[in-house]
Amino acid sequence: MLHGDDRPPGPEIDGMRLAADASSLAEVLPGADVLLVWDFLSDAVREAWPAADSLRWVHTASAGVDRLTFPGLVESDVTLTNSRGVFDRPMAEYVLGLVLAMAKDLPGTFAAQARHEWHHRESEPIAGRCAVVVGGGPIGRAIAGLLGAVGMDVELVGRRDFDDLPALLPRADWLVLAAPLTDTTRGMLDAAALALLRPSARVINVGRGGLVVEPDLVDALREGRLAGAALDVFAREPLPADSPLWTHPGVIVSPHMSGDLIGWRQELIEVFRDNLARYRAGEPLHNVVDKTLGYVTTGGGS
Repeated sequence: MLHGDDRPPGPEIDGMRLAADASSLAEVLPGADVLLVWDFLSDAVREAWPAADSLRWVHTASAGVDRLTFPGLVESDVTLTNSRGVFDRPMAEYVLGLVLAMAKDLPGTFAAQARHEWHHRESEPIAGRCAVVVGGGPIGRAIAGLLGAVGMDVELVGRRDFDDLPALLPRADWLVLAAPLTDTTRGMLDAAALALLRPSARVINVGRGGLVVEPDLVDALREGRLAGAALDVFAREPLPADSPLWTHPGVIVSPHMSGDLIGWRQELIEVFRDNLARYRAGEPLHNVVDKTLGYVTTGGGS
């Protein structure tokens, strides 16, 4: 099983040894029938795939599976499952926190405090403002529900509604990206889409960095065609130190942490442990990913 720096505690899960890191995966993969991918940002599985001679099931400790939907795995008979359900509420709370932080100018307050500067100003309401949430799966629905609960007018855009998105963008005060990264969604927020947003709009991305064409976003921010952005995911992670996103005054940068509440690692282990018991008992697995589409298609729309 593959893990990254934030490996789960203990040397084993239900007797299954954590046997590999990215550099040694190809050496231990032969003969393995189950693979737990802990480092969901690694390409190690793709690189070691020729050594997978017995795999029947791959589980990833993440909701997104874009690093695993490479042709070898997609075209194989190997079942792919994810950790859907762990991150829904945490990410919704994080998005609400970002909305409040930007509407109430908390970054400006913190900056003024650091300067010992008393700078009175008015803040924006969020009730009645339009939030367009892209991603109709559990995470997107949780975000839409929480934003709606504080009085925002929410439009939820799932995969079946993507054609409607251009008509919604001119209405958006907040555009929240929470969709999986697929061939359909990659680069969806490009110059053309950004041009449809009002200059007062803000973008929040908690999905995947590849949903956004970052140079186009930077241009829109620099030219004042977008009021701001809160970004938790990026095309390259960690975000390079020379990225202009670090220093733009209208941008909040966070290190891919929107779903990571205290105790989240143990929750991920429990999701895998439940599925492992099902696997051993010959029962249907939970959270089976449609490898062609790139997400779980059961248990709700997306």
